[in-house]
Amino acid sequence: MFRPRALRAVLLALAALIAVPATAGATATVTHEATFQSGIQNGWERVDRYRDTSPGFTTEAYPADGRGDQVGQTGTFFGAAKPASSKFLLYAAPGASTGSGTPVLLVHGANQTADQAWANPNASGPFGCGVVSCPSTGMMQELSSRGKRVFAIGFPHRSGDGYHWAEQIHDAITLIRQRTGAAKVDVVGWSKGAFNARQYVSSVRRSWGTPYAGDVGQLVLLGNPSGGFDWGYRHGWSHDAAIFPGCGGSLNAPAPHTAMVCFGAWDTQTQLSYEGTAFPGAGQMLARWDGVYPLSTGEQDWYTTYYGGNGFYTRGRGIQWVIDRDSLVAPIQAAGTPSSVPVRTLCGSAPTMAGMHNEHTGPSDGAVFLASCADGAGIATRAPSATLLLNHLQLGWAPSAMSTVAGWLG
Repeated sequence: MFRPRALRAVLLALAALIAVPATAGATATVTHEATFQSGIQNGWERVDRYRDTSPGFTTEAYPADGRGDQVGQTGTFFGAAKPASSKFLLYAAPGASTGSGTPVLLVHGANQTADQAWANPNASGPFGCGVVSCPSTGMMQELSSRGKRVFAIGFPHRSGDGYHWAEQIHDAITLIRQRTGAAKVDVVGWSKGAFNARQYVSSVRRSWGTPYAGDVGQLVLLGNPSGGFDWGYRHGWSHDAAIFPGCGGSLNAPAPHTAMVCFGAWDTQTQLSYEGTAFPGAGQMLARWDGVYPLSTGEQDWYTTYYGGNGFYTRGRGIQWVIDRDSLVAPIQAAGTPSSVPVRTLCGSAPTMAGMHNEHTGPSDGAVFLASCADGAGIATRAPSATLLLNHLQLGWAPSAMSTVAGWLG
């Protein structure tokens, strides 16, 4: 059975709070809006909300039916279900201000929050962490218990523009350095968060964006689609069924089609597709792998899904149209990483995400091909890395993953 909750965590996943009045901004373009220090769930000690006043932070579209809204504790911190793209959250773990050593910034992926990704993998319920039963603590607690100064960023849009996310990663690093006095910050990114963390380090930016400021100690990438991915287009029928409302879908993720037949009638949902506007950061990670791993020809409308056109039950322009418009895979690889930043990759080799149509046409973690995650193109200083028998959603919380990352961070 296909479980939308599980995929929601991939793309990936309320106590009363006291807001402290805003204070002066910490950088030229960042304004502090509120601090939360009471009743915070999942073990965080403090959460601050900031706004980047750079003119490049244009308003991003959200799915009209509310599936991409910020809810629960995260919605409370942002103060809105559909926060402005310029806002972001900075979470601090216990000991973040008093520990020693290089601070750590944790960067979550698409359709996740800092809570679900790093502090409570069970925040979205069963299957949200890639297995049937999810733990209630994660990487934040593991690193904090080892004396690390741990912070995490929270993004306003669950699949936001990578240019926005990369700029806010820079903002968060600057704030952490000012708060701790550290010269550099180690960055641990997961999935889309890893992709955009590498984007910042590679200075792939708009004219208004900030180039890499020499402020990252080491970059740890968990399940990063370094070489891009085409998972949604390879297995489009399964993804569509969980997304299109006419078929009963409610998943907050982009569909490879703009229309499909649901219960005998065409349901057109351009906004909810890669071709629409509700998932501005999704197409930036796309790349074709059909020349490496053949497509699964037994799946419904497999040819028109990938290459574009009208299928028996679906229609869309295909993956190349979106790559030409959006993809940042080639620009990031071409830009390279500074030799001063050691880059480590932690990849998974188990396509076992519970309740999901896992990637099965080549070695993968269920979402990202192992060859893409381990792709070293453009990485100047490749530090020792690892591949573990884990799926994409286990890479942030499985004991073997946490122990590996903790060892790398020292």
